[in-house]
Amino acid sequence: MVNILVLGIGNVLLTDEGVGVRVVKELERRYRFSSEVELLDGGTAGIELLRHISGRDHLILIDAMKCGKPPGTVVRLEGEDVPAVFRNRISPHQLGLSDLLAAAMLTDELPKNVVLFGVEPADLNPGLDLSDTVEASLHKLLHAICEELKSLGCTIETLDRTFSDKARFWDTCENYSLAP
Repeated sequence: MVNILVLGIGNVLLTDEGVGVRVVKELERRYRFSSEVELLDGGTAGIELLRHISGRDHLILIDAMKCGKPPGTVVRLEGEDVPAVFRNRISPHQLGLSDLLAAAMLTDELPKNVVLFGVEPADLNPGLDLSDTVEASLHKLLHAICEELKSLGCTIETLDRTFSDKARFWDTCENYSLAP
């Protein structure tokens, strides 16, 4: 059986910079995946993620990515193109991710298959919500990731749930109450 990590990275306090984390939360809310898939919110972590990617067959990264395309554009990169894209960083966590990928390559712990789903950000200013432009691209991004996982032999079950219009990280706390 293959071993797949879907790793969302980004800073949820900087509007579209948090898209990777938001997408992992949306995947958790909307789908149930076969046992070979692990979803992980990597936040702004860097080298400390090495233990999570070590021993994986496949690594799927999700992050905001400046690539000169219109905001909200979803881009798929793989192989050698993935580490190269993080040499042009848009945030400090990408320095950590660049170091992580370099360390994984040096220690022979980088998964054989690495794919990055990037989204061109529209807004990197402080803010908790994604911009409307990037928010509108979420369905396309979720679909692309699910198709990638299906191509690797994974099964995906869509969960029957109702969600708010925007992908907010606090929506995942719907079963919790602060009332006494």
